[in-house]
Amino acid sequence: MRARFVTTRFLIATFACLSLLGFGARAGDPAGVYSRTTSLPLDQAYTRLYEALEAERFWVVFESDMGSRMESMRERWGADYNRHNLTGVRSMVFCNLDWTHRVANAAPELLALCPLHLSVYGQDGQTVVVMPRPSAIAAGSDGATTASELETQLIGVIDAALRGD
Repeated sequence: MRARFVTTRFLIATFACLSLLGFGARAGDPAGVYSRTTSLPLDQAYTRLYEALEAERFWVVFESDMGSRMESMRERWGADYNRHNLTGVRSMVFCNLDWTHRVANAAPELLALCPLHLSVYGQDGQTVVVMPRPSAIAAGSDGATTASELETQLIGVIDAALRGD
């Protein structure tokens, strides 16, 4: 069922946007970002990711087509628009209650990870998936091991989806 409550969507979108802007993670730290490139078209990769996450009970609670929203700002941003020639930017916010429970038990402050998010974009004929690494956010905390386990599972889901397993 894809119906969502408006209030919930607003709150989740707000937290996701804060995360995308670098709150809770070190902005510009490539070690803190998982990245996977595939030759699949963006829409196909996105659909596979969505279905794979949901199959593993990482429920997608919000989706955003950031590329079309950025396109609407082309005139305002002028020469600064899309300097990396991205072809589409889509994001999804997702959560798994079992992992939320495990994270809360390990280190409640790491609930900042919940919900999780990833973005998918096209560039130079490839599709790229990027996700903040839970292990980077949890480094040095009591929940570091739990966050690393979560990250390992997510990477497995992403890689299998893009391979078509």
